[in-house]
Amino acid sequence: MRVSYSASVCAGALAVMSVSSAFAQDVATPPAERTSDQSGQEPHRDRGATESPTDEIVVTATRREERIQDVPISVTAFQQGEMTREGIVGFEGIARETPGVVLNRPTQNFNNFTVRGIATNGYGANLQSTVAVYIDELPVSTIGNTTVVDPNLFDVERVEFLRGPQGTLFGSGSLSGAMRILTKSPNLRNFDTAAVVDLGLTGKDSFRQRYNAMVNVPIVEDKLALRAVGFYRDEEGYLDNVGTGVKNSNTLIDYGGRVILLGRPTDRLSVRLLASYENSDPKDSSLTSPSLGREKRVSDQPDRFTGVQTILNATIDYDFDFARLTSSSTYSDFDQKFYADLANTFGGAIAFGLDANAYDKVFVQETRLASTFEGPLQFVVGGFYLDRRRDVDFFYRSSLPFLQARGITGLPDQYYQKQYTHQFNRELAGFGEVTYRFSPQFWLTGGLRYGRITAQGFTEAGGYNSDYFVAALTGRRGPLTLTPYQAAEGREARGSKPSYKLSASFKPVDHITTYATFATGYRGPVINAFAGRVSTINPADVVIPDGASSDDLKSYEVGAKGRWLDGRVTINAAAYVIDWSNIQVQANRISDAVQFATNVGAARSKGFEVEMAVVPTTGLVLGLNAAYNDAKITELTAAEAAISGAVIGHRLSAPRLQGSSSITYGFDLKPDWNANFAVNAQYVGSFNSSFPNVPGNPRARLPTFGETDEYVNLNASVGLRHGDWFGQLYVENLTDDHSVTYIHPEAFFASRFGTLRPRTIGIRLAKGI
Repeated sequence: MRVSYSASVCAGALAVMSVSSAFAQDVATPPAERTSDQSGQEPHRDRGATESPTDEIVVTATRREERIQDVPISVTAFQQGEMTREGIVGFEGIARETPGVVLNRPTQNFNNFTVRGIATNGYGANLQSTVAVYIDELPVSTIGNTTVVDPNLFDVERVEFLRGPQGTLFGSGSLSGAMRILTKSPNLRNFDTAAVVDLGLTGKDSFRQRYNAMVNVPIVEDKLALRAVGFYRDEEGYLDNVGTGVKNSNTLIDYGGRVILLGRPTDRLSVRLLASYENSDPKDSSLTSPSLGREKRVSDQPDRFTGVQTILNATIDYDFDFARLTSSSTYSDFDQKFYADLANTFGGAIAFGLDANAYDKVFVQETRLASTFEGPLQFVVGGFYLDRRRDVDFFYRSSLPFLQARGITGLPDQYYQKQYTHQFNRELAGFGEVTYRFSPQFWLTGGLRYGRITAQGFTEAGGYNSDYFVAALTGRRGPLTLTPYQAAEGREARGSKPSYKLSASFKPVDHITTYATFATGYRGPVINAFAGRVSTINPADVVIPDGASSDDLKSYEVGAKGRWLDGRVTINAAAYVIDWSNIQVQANRISDAVQFATNVGAARSKGFEVEMAVVPTTGLVLGLNAAYNDAKITELTAAEAAISGAVIGHRLSAPRLQGSSSITYGFDLKPDWNANFAVNAQYVGSFNSSFPNVPGNPRARLPTFGETDEYVNLNASVGLRHGDWFGQLYVENLTDDHSVTYIHPEAFFASRFGTLRPRTIGIRLAKGI
């Protein structure tokens, strides 16, 4: 099956190329959806109305409203109806439907996107993500070794996934792309409600519950409205932890909500206030140990990657005669746990783990002016400011039974090392894009962003270290020597450089848009939390460096978007070459597994992406997306190879070939009753888990190096709609495929493999979607 599907994807890619998957979303299953702007003055069409194949998606990927087919960017957009019917509640479903995108997902709240091959592994410890993730105006993507709440995607206006560097408009973290989650604004005119209940059974005994509800209340018609959303997920796990003895240990409890108040006192002015809260609490990791048997994992205590995020935002829009001014102020408070059993570092010989508690406080201000006048010249200009304080308490643990069995004393509890740290990250940038239309058929766009990024870390007084490793590894009994940490100030890391973009667009005919784009990107400098630390196990080992400087990326892309036969055929295609230099990478000190960031060499990524939707007859939609990528290390010094484990010619951590295909058929049973059937197959080729050699010992093969499985994930559903109500029976992972989709690159986890979720059968009931 895998071979035949791979061949079919290749044939389809060569024969037809493709569309934004968003187009296929509602043709077979009414009602249609329409983009509404922040003012709340663009209501949805009447639910139940049949959507025309000619309807198009409007996106704001360029910070202004444009038809997706006119935007000279590779962008895939999703609206709420499609996501509900396909069971997309988080990052995983978005990655499944977006060409050129892989989600590296060790466990819930621990996600890293790879776009167009720009990744050295799927973990990215100590490194800023290569893909910027935004919730409205707040960038929530961050560095590795931290959790990122996988946000609930109910009652969103749209999710947009932009591929290629987006630094001009979305900052330093958008090295290879940007994902935007745009929440839905209140409707100023109509009272409205919506709800989705999703009940499923994973395997034989894991019950999954998802509940979502929304109410929209106009307070003063056309002037003031309130929209409130609530959600709750209780998803029983499907892995047994043989170390803790807990069955179905990776249970997820996730709940929260948001309230949005929208006021429009005048035709020109609108004010939007948002408050959101989400508490995501996986009870254990979803990484497995295949050697223990299917759906088994092991750790001495549960591995925890939890997140509690509160977001407050105030956005003010004012329409001048010539432009719209937008001011967005956001405050975010994010508390997280990163609890991991690290005992496999020493083959399980001693108890060794990390309980890290982190606390982020972030303020973001963005102000921009986007032209609205008629004429050949259009512009967007703005400024961006981010201020983040991150406090991290590093508690390295043994275990009380191990300490007692070995006769090790002198500790107040199970923790042999406690270190209290904090760091400041600040970014200040100005940006702008200008488009000039020489004619309706030809236009140029130029963009520039100049940013200054600073990062500085501090060690606080009050913690301590000990000689635990020496005692534990040598069998020495008695009290440990505790050495207190003194307050210390790390070197301030600074980065200041521009991002450029130049794009030429040409429409030979009205229904075809072609473009060529050159864009650059970079990530900000990274500081190492343990800079200057000498190994207590082997003082001759590497001294942890201060950090890594900014890397650089240059992207060259050509693309075409076309629609034919009144929108019944849509094909989008793009080809690219990316040069990535001074690459930020993760390294590990051999003696004590301390992680640190540094820079190495260069890589080149080449590939193409295609999307297609065809409506051969009323109610039937055929969809295909496919991507091919070849990303390899091209430059590397001997010293860089030694410290990172990289090798010239080594493939980066992305599949050569991936894609998905779908068939959706909808038909009327009788007036106001509509049925539909859908099948979706996702194919992902295998890819490397990391660099192949041991950092610090380039002659030795990395024991944890591996390749993920090539796999096909098949999903099917059958649904029925009546007026405002929709019901659906579905099966996810129909073949119960257990392929390895992620391999953790480091040795400290005994359970290192992420797999597809087992077959899940369920029912989904929705109102007002």
